[in-house]
Amino acid sequence: MKWPRTGLGVAATAFALDQLLKWIVTGPMALNSLADPAVDLLPIFRMRFVANDGVSLGLLRAGSDEARWALVAMTAAIAAGVLAWMWREPKRWDQAALGLVLGGALGNIADRARLGYVVDYADLHVGDWSPFLVFNLGDAAITMGVIILLARAVIIREKAPVQALANEGPVEAGRVENDNA
Repeated sequence: MKWPRTGLGVAATAFALDQLLKWIVTGPMALNSLADPAVDLLPIFRMRFVANDGVSLGLLRAGSDEARWALVAMTAAIAAGVLAWMWREPKRWDQAALGLVLGGALGNIADRARLGYVVDYADLHVGDWSPFLVFNLGDAAITMGVIILLARAVIIREKAPVQALANEGPVEAGRVENDNA
């Protein structure tokens, strides 16, 4: 089986950028607690620290060490499934999308294993209204990877077998071809 270089490269890049941005936010920017003031970077984008001890949308909160490690195990199992899919995927675009999902997941797993929570920092807003929860680059990578996979599955379909047969030409009525004969 051939190595999925595209997917692994995208995963490594997403993971590295996710961890670098989290370090910048908690290190040089010194956003380490909810008490730290947010930093407005654009009129619609601010950086602020959130320690996310749950999964997407704040679900499945890990209130104990057992729950924390259960979340690590669950997300690691999902990441292993994504890696297995990537390994079997021949299409480079799908490998890249799976790499985004894997890299983002690994970045969040690393946080949860090391810190007990995932560092979230990106806050998109319009005035005082924030239509999204605070997220991080790993979350964005996972979301974009899933959107690409869904779009490719819905929009860019392969020829259906029936259509391929129709393109082979007419078949005489009552005549059945048997390749096994």
